[in-house]
Amino acid sequence: MKVGITCYPTYGGSGAVATELGIGLAARGHEIHFISYAQPFRLSGFRERVYFHEVEMERYPLFEHPHYTLALAAAIHDTVLRESLDLIHVHYAIPHATSAWIACAMLEENGGPPLVTTLHGTDVTLVGLHPSFHPITRFSIMRSQGVTAVSSFLKEVTVRDFDVPRERIRVIPNFVDTKVFHRGRDPCHRDVFAPGGEKIVMHVSNFRPVKRVVDVIEVFAGIRREIPARLVMAGDGPDRPRAAERARTLGVQEDVIFLGKHAAVEELLACADLFLMTSDRESFGLAALEALSCGVPVVGYRAGGLPEVVPDGEAGFLLPVGAVEEATAAGVEILGDPERWRRFSEAARGVAVERFGVGRVLPHYEAYYAEVIAGMNAGAGPRGGR
Repeated sequence: MKVGITCYPTYGGSGAVATELGIGLAARGHEIHFISYAQPFRLSGFRERVYFHEVEMERYPLFEHPHYTLALAAAIHDTVLRESLDLIHVHYAIPHATSAWIACAMLEENGGPPLVTTLHGTDVTLVGLHPSFHPITRFSIMRSQGVTAVSSFLKEVTVRDFDVPRERIRVIPNFVDTKVFHRGRDPCHRDVFAPGGEKIVMHVSNFRPVKRVVDVIEVFAGIRREIPARLVMAGDGPDRPRAAERARTLGVQEDVIFLGKHAAVEELLACADLFLMTSDRESFGLAALEALSCGVPVVGYRAGGLPEVVPDGEAGFLLPVGAVEEATAAGVEILGDPERWRRFSEAARGVAVERFGVGRVLPHYEAYYAEVIAGMNAGAGPRGGR
């Protein structure tokens, strides 16, 4: 099967999953063509049957802003014709599904391939809900021959807010390469992060307001009062200065390490003892899943799709949004009891391997692709129907 994949190439869960999906499919014998404005950050080195097509954007004096949506549509159109793609799979409804629909409309006379759109979160929970984007978001979803969501939570949000028939959306969860994300890998940076043998608490995100990184600092400060620990903050974004200031006011700035963006998070998570995820809205929680795969218990808020990933009371604890004191107590309970930590760590790894491993999830995508292509060939409705 020849599959074109479009995603955001920068740091973020959707781009990471899309890239790993393509790499995994290529390893299973499929030919994968990434189409984006830059090489995906997790696509490094030569990989057999994996190709990258850069979207070229020309700047003209008439246009104040580059027209990425149209440039992407042209790139998808050209790649389909040149490479004879069997299917287009875009990650994020806006603007990728829109661009792909334009490309498909241009290809109709030549029998263009079907379009699968994967919804990841803010494309429908935030950006797509804006009054100026809502109609085109729904249009793009409904014109896709296949639609997947990374969690049941996200599926229900899409059904409710965009009036999409429930049967149109297939839930296929995010996944993790458990051979890459595991405990005890080398190199491990424990001696660098915790030279005094402290426990290592970790957080990885884009530091947007939805991640509530100030809560991470406050929870850590509470843990630090009970247990010698250091906090590693990986990532960057608009709320990083607020987090740094809060660490200063709470007197824990010397024990908080702001690493900035870091591509090899598997090296960091391999030596973590606890992962904090305090988002008030999380469509899935890929960072939490990667932590689980490394045997790291998770303490977070019971928001969005995170309860579908982290078994509460088995591989971590989930508390109400904003419950800083309860999250602090949960962290102390896990880190302060070696036997409990061992049980939670083993359960975390088990969840990742048994439910979210690459080998468990990729076959669902392969089967869905085949189903969508068969439906298209059988003439099951025009461009996804209405």
